[in-house]
Amino acid sequence: MDIQPIRTDADYSAAISAIDTLWGAPDGTAAADRREVLAVLIDAYERDSLPPSAITPVEAIRARMDMEGFTIADLMALIGPSASAVLDGRRRLTMDMARKLHFEWKIPAEMLIQPYAVKP
Repeated sequence: MDIQPIRTDADYSAAISAIDTLWGAPDGTAAADRREVLAVLIDAYERDSLPPSAITPVEAIRARMDMEGFTIADLMALIGPSASAVLDGRRRLTMDMARKLHFEWKIPAEMLIQPYAVKP
């Protein structure tokens, strides 16, 4: 498994491209193992190198949903029936919601507690 640390934006872009090709790899395969390692490296790079305010909490949730194939039903099961209002920007995340998203979906807490505008 030829995996390098992510130190630059170019490394980051290459890792994102590589992980895109690995979606759908069956669990327990070398490709799935590579995807998991790349995801950890990408997450660490994003956490350490990107400013926390570069992404809103809603964008962070949507990105995790896209990365993991989660649906609105999965989000509702985790944070409750107001999930669609949160995704539409009509409702703010509560601390309980942020805590669940952090622990269950591994979204960095710093991203979830950023202030963001909601629709009136």
